[in-house]
Amino acid sequence: MTKGITEHKRGGLGELSATAICGNDITSSCLYVSALSILYAGRWAPLSLLIVVVVLYFYRSIYAEVVGALPLNGGAYNALLNTTSKFRASIAACLTILSYMATAVLSANEAMHYAHNLWSVFPVIPATILLLFIFMCITVLGITESARVAVGIFIIHLVSLALLMVIGIKYVIFNGLGTLAANMQTPNENGLVIALFFGFSAAMLGISGFESSANFVEEQSEGVFPKTLRNMWVAVSVINPGMALLALSLIPMGQIHQHQEALFAHMGGVAGGTWLSKIISIDATLVLSGAVLTSFVGVTGLVRRMTLDRCLPQFLLKMNRKGTNHRIIIAFFLLTVSILLLTRGKLTALAGVYTISFLAVMALFGLGNILLKVKRASLPRPSRAAWPVVLAGISAVIVGLLGNIIMSPAYWVVFLEYFLPAMLIISVMLGRISILKAFLYMIQTASLSVARLTGGVSKSIVARIDEINSQQIVFFTRGDNIANLNNVMLYVKNNEHTNRIKVVIVVKDDSEVPPNLEKDLEMLDQAYPAIDIEFLVVKGDFGPKLIRDLSKKWSIPTNLMFIGSPGDHFLYGLADLGGVRLII
Repeated sequence: MTKGITEHKRGGLGELSATAICGNDITSSCLYVSALSILYAGRWAPLSLLIVVVVLYFYRSIYAEVVGALPLNGGAYNALLNTTSKFRASIAACLTILSYMATAVLSANEAMHYAHNLWSVFPVIPATILLLFIFMCITVLGITESARVAVGIFIIHLVSLALLMVIGIKYVIFNGLGTLAANMQTPNENGLVIALFFGFSAAMLGISGFESSANFVEEQSEGVFPKTLRNMWVAVSVINPGMALLALSLIPMGQIHQHQEALFAHMGGVAGGTWLSKIISIDATLVLSGAVLTSFVGVTGLVRRMTLDRCLPQFLLKMNRKGTNHRIIIAFFLLTVSILLLTRGKLTALAGVYTISFLAVMALFGLGNILLKVKRASLPRPSRAAWPVVLAGISAVIVGLLGNIIMSPAYWVVFLEYFLPAMLIISVMLGRISILKAFLYMIQTASLSVARLTGGVSKSIVARIDEINSQQIVFFTRGDNIANLNNVMLYVKNNEHTNRIKVVIVVKDDSEVPPNLEKDLEMLDQAYPAIDIEFLVVKGDFGPKLIRDLSKKWSIPTNLMFIGSPGDHFLYGLADLGGVRLII
């Protein structure tokens, strides 16, 4: 039987710690996004980055509404899981995992390239593996230790960027605006519209990491999540356009391409000399390492949630003494190292996986917001994103996604090479009952001639199917609406591997039980012969304590308990119910 958590508790991460974990990812992107946007948009690069700032402002309200209504780990996966089918939600999960995988490998490798520029004897590939191993160990030690490291890196990065900006502005004041004026007079070959289109598409990479906070929201203190969205938006609004404008003020347009891989270090050298260039290189090494930590933390929260929902093998849920799922973390480390070795450190192709995965996740999260508005209109939430904001945000992300595919069509092929096998694994897990039945049919057919050899195997497969199907789930009903009850049965039949369901109504007195409820359930029991429906009347007050008590009494994890969408007057938030899921 699956062992799940029967009590939901919000973690203790404060505003600074939570912001640092995801902020290291989103602020490290400025190290390359300024150069990319200038290469594609030329003098219009700051404007392209400002448009991205507006798009990110739209997504602040989108993320705030979804996570406010569904404050559970999983990001886009969690949003779609509670508004559509498990398979569609798993698509978003695969994209998110691929994004984290590519982020970890790319960031670690790029960090060690910066270190190699400082110490030429530094071996890049072995050092990259060592860096991934170090952050695996930090993550295994727990979220508190991870946050401390992230905060240190985050503060150093912001101070380094502030130093570069101050010294750069001082240099421009004393040396004049000649370089900026010359760059602003440099025409774009393809005109303003095309320049802004490709510049915007490239600049969209500057917000990668914004989705990370939603993947470990359960580890954050109450009220911290929206603050992380605000802080990341402010950082992107100041740093990305500001640094692009400073680059145009310091470096002639023709030289930016030559220094695109370490543009900020070159800017430091121009404005302040070798000492500042070295400081920026050290900072880049640290903050890119911080992005590796973000990947480990984010993927752990997501994969754990998927495993609780029986999308992945249950052995991944094993916890160590620190309370972390070390098997998930170690598996992710081994995956990243294998990719690094397979590519031999030539990770250009992985950049395509990273770009497409990240933007697709953002688009799917916007879709999750739309489904939440349509299907879960009565679900309480602290804030709501306006329809024009949601549609504009999704449209902008799709434009950025198409722009990146047009700029590098080969990336799309590489993306499919990683995405399709990942989806195959998830599909096997979700369809394992059908696969086992197919094997059972073949074995039973063969057993007509070799019964003695295959009889034992057949019994093992039947036992395995029965074991999976024996996991009972619970649905808390509020009345005798047979249409809603029928939708529950359809959802269970199509999405959950079980043939046993408890339909429970919680009342204070027997007179509150609807008179037709038991008859309706008997009719549904006949309509769905493959599902064993058990009807129970529980006396008490519906709430977190009752759910915990019933979960312990029945040995059913809370994530296998379902409710209908609660109304505005419901006393508890979804997070207070310990992972209980919405079904209709």
